[in-house]
Amino acid sequence: MRELREQGGLRALLERWVAEGAVPGAVALVARDGQVETAAAGELTPASLVRIASIGKPMTAALVLRLVEDGLLGLDDPVERWLPELAELRVVRTPGAPVTDTVPLERPLKVRDVLESRSGHGFPSDFSLPAVGLLAERLKQGPPQPQTVAPPDEWVAALAQVPLLHQPGAGWLYNTSSDLQGVLAARAAGRPFDELLAERLFAPLGMADTGFGAAPGQADRLSPLYQPRPDGTLAVIDPPDGQWARPPAFPSGAGGLVSTLGDVAAFLRMLRAGGRAEDGRRVLAEESVRLMTTDHLTERQRADAEVFLEGQGWGYGGSVDLTAREPWNVPGRYGWVGGTGTAAHLVPSTGLVTVLLTQREMTSPSPPPLMREFWRYAAGG
Repeated sequence: MRELREQGGLRALLERWVAEGAVPGAVALVARDGQVETAAAGELTPASLVRIASIGKPMTAALVLRLVEDGLLGLDDPVERWLPELAELRVVRTPGAPVTDTVPLERPLKVRDVLESRSGHGFPSDFSLPAVGLLAERLKQGPPQPQTVAPPDEWVAALAQVPLLHQPGAGWLYNTSSDLQGVLAARAAGRPFDELLAERLFAPLGMADTGFGAAPGQADRLSPLYQPRPDGTLAVIDPPDGQWARPPAFPSGAGGLVSTLGDVAAFLRMLRAGGRAEDGRRVLAEESVRLMTTDHLTERQRADAEVFLEGQGWGYGGSVDLTAREPWNVPGRYGWVGGTGTAAHLVPSTGLVTVLLTQREMTSPSPPPLMREFWRYAAGG
């Protein structure tokens, strides 16, 4: 694919954001029609290591599907086969019920439920529900702080003490299923999750800079993470020698990775190529890619998830556009956004790949104006 760099266009967009104080730095890529436009401004360069947050969720799902392909997991297998801690889960009688008012599972939790984010654990639109508060407390769910989370065995034991908000498969909930995917993959393969990702996904795709924390000698490439203050200025909330400076005890499949512009784009190009790396080797089966990029939700579940999905659907690890609500919403568009100000998407019908990396923390589940402006630019609007 031919590299295209322009002085205007994308570069001008990023430089304006930096000049206006919206972000200290940004790096982006738009690939279409055999050409790639990249640009960087401010503190970030294409070589910068950034906390990619939730755009790592599709990578986690892809790894689980590799294990399905290898026969280590089956989509309809009960997860208690590998996670016996979850064999006796309970469900709150209604979403707003006290955590002590529970009923038994109507059926076992399946691998498919976890991949679809319909496991019953996670965040709904209403963060005030008692079961959600208990989940956040026990699992330290919230803005990522990787060094504060318990190791996987302790984490899943704590999860087992939190009642489900819905019966398995009955409702879509955000975030926790992706962490559960990582724990499940490790148990099924008998290998640490970070090692599995590196061996079966990152190495075949040449994603040498992607992992859980900066590798030894790479801390100088890790950018600071910023949070907006009420007055509009930005404050550093994680310095380069902070939470992501070393591997954590719990490698979070929901949002623990650091990566680079080129590595994130390599993953999306693999999906665009139907599961093949640029050298032609197969990384995922075409059926796995199809499952990842197909909506699995009901109309009611999509409506209940409006605060996160804004009318779109959900595949494995990312959203799937169903309606052209905005100029960039092309039916079939797949990808996701990260709470550290990151976004990565693919439009299978046109081959468009877009990646935006900043290190400005999002303040709500709704994508910020600068992200929407980037998508509008990439869509040609």
